[in-house]
Amino acid sequence: MTQKLTAPTHRDKYMRVAKFADVQAAGSLLVRSEKHTIVLFYSDNKVYAIDNRCPHMGFPLHGSTCKDGIVTCPWHYARFDLASGGTFDSWADDVPSFDVEIRDGEVWVNLAPLVDFHAHHGQRLQDGLEQSISLVIAKSAIALLDMGADITEPFQMGLEFGTRYNKAGWSTGLTIHTCMMNLLSYLDAEDKPRALFQGLSAVASDSAGAPPHFVVHPLPNSTVDLNTLKGWFCQFIEVRDSEAAERCLISAIRAGANSEQIADMLFTSATDHRYIDSGHALDFINKALEALDAVGWQGADSVLASLVSGLATASRMEESNSWRYPVDLVAILESAFEQLPMALATGQPRHGTWSGQEELVPILLGEDPEKIVNSLLSALEAGCTEEQLASVVTYTAALRVARFHTNNDFGDWNSAHHPFTFANAVHQGLQRVPSLELLRGVFDAAMSVYLNRFLNVPPARLPEPKDSAQNPEELLNQLPDLLNRQQQVNQTGQLVADYLYSGGSAERLMAMLGKLMLRENREFHVIQEIEAAFRQYSLLGQTAAGIHVLVAAARYLAAHAPTMRSQGQTYQIAYRLHKGDRLFEES
Repeated sequence: MTQKLTAPTHRDKYMRVAKFADVQAAGSLLVRSEKHTIVLFYSDNKVYAIDNRCPHMGFPLHGSTCKDGIVTCPWHYARFDLASGGTFDSWADDVPSFDVEIRDGEVWVNLAPLVDFHAHHGQRLQDGLEQSISLVIAKSAIALLDMGADITEPFQMGLEFGTRYNKAGWSTGLTIHTCMMNLLSYLDAEDKPRALFQGLSAVASDSAGAPPHFVVHPLPNSTVDLNTLKGWFCQFIEVRDSEAAERCLISAIRAGANSEQIADMLFTSATDHRYIDSGHALDFINKALEALDAVGWQGADSVLASLVSGLATASRMEESNSWRYPVDLVAILESAFEQLPMALATGQPRHGTWSGQEELVPILLGEDPEKIVNSLLSALEAGCTEEQLASVVTYTAALRVARFHTNNDFGDWNSAHHPFTFANAVHQGLQRVPSLELLRGVFDAAMSVYLNRFLNVPPARLPEPKDSAQNPEELLNQLPDLLNRQQQVNQTGQLVADYLYSGGSAERLMAMLGKLMLRENREFHVIQEIEAAFRQYSLLGQTAAGIHVLVAAARYLAAHAPTMRSQGQTYQIAYRLHKGDRLFEES
């Protein structure tokens, strides 16, 4: 017998749980103490104690095979070191182990934890990201937030991992991750870890098997001024030389350029060409900047470098037929851009006094691209601010979704969706950097809305206020069931409008829409749509325009629901394991 015999001490949480002879005779014995269900194993003339739940999915370890100091779970065959609880299968996680002492023929187990749980779950989150294991990511995210960790900590881990291990650069995963961070303030407390889990899982999925990206060094001992670096950067993007462009960007950051100057450099290159990559490239820039808003500028090198490849390889709409024929939209826009400085100068004395939103919207929804462009210029001449103009165009883009007729092909939902999220990104960017170059994006967005006019032929009817009084809470309670059924697009839009027009809380509605989005399997465009709509509603408030934006988002969500919801099942398993539920144990 080599296990140490000791006398009881008062500096521990030892509890008597069994007789040594009983454990020796049985080989393994299940015991319960306080909140723990512990399985004792007798091996090599010692008694070992580990948690009875396999950390993978909670299957009982009592009765598992114990051989050569290794316990093997009979369900998914995860293997654990009996002494430490450490796993040999990273998807399973370590099982909690407990110190054991034999006192006068009885087994005493120390229930005090042997690990730093914060450090452990932080490492497990890193493991989950590296191996793209959704269950591990879910368990770690839930545990970290439950322990009171600042949510920016796991967000930053995902941001750093995704920008380093994705050689193709910033893409859908990191955008979802940042959208989820932006949505947290709108969500119920119980849904925040679910949102974090979906964002982190998206990053892991995007990065799976990808080689690392090594950020280039800045120009050595450079004294090049910022304007020159900006010009070089845009020139290198023009000829699709991502390495040279990245070196200019990193040089500007290291030279001390502030966030507004760097944003201007990136937005300028993105709007040198028309509506690149159907708006995704500019939206990615905006999301990367918002991610840095959350975690600080210290990670700017790797985060912003991840954008360069996408900018250099992006498709350019001046190369596409639809922007050239039968009407040369690019030529119309280039003429307008030449007039922009004069339009802004003319409107400067009346800057901020413009109130022609209602007159501009039907023109933007019309069929005359030259009239659309001239109306935008006229609004600027009348004192419309860059941000105001972007807001009106973004609202008009949302109307394309709100009025999308369900007789259209399902794939055309995204044709309506892309101008809205692009216009929202331009709008958010202009609040950060109200530059002449980024203002070109407003005109690009207007043209993309024009090109999608066929999606509203005939237009779906916008829901109107009803005369009869309706109970808002009863309406809100109907929404989950409505989205459990397919093809409830118009019904969902009507319900959302009825709820808001009858005095319902927009905050409660957005929390519910967020919850219903999160119960579906992760879908990039749905998450983009919801996040952009919530941001726009926060600016528009309880106006007809604000209601229309939420109607658009709800219709888009309904069009993409229900799904298999396998991600929700993964999260629910992780949540129940964290709570300590005995998923597979007999009560």
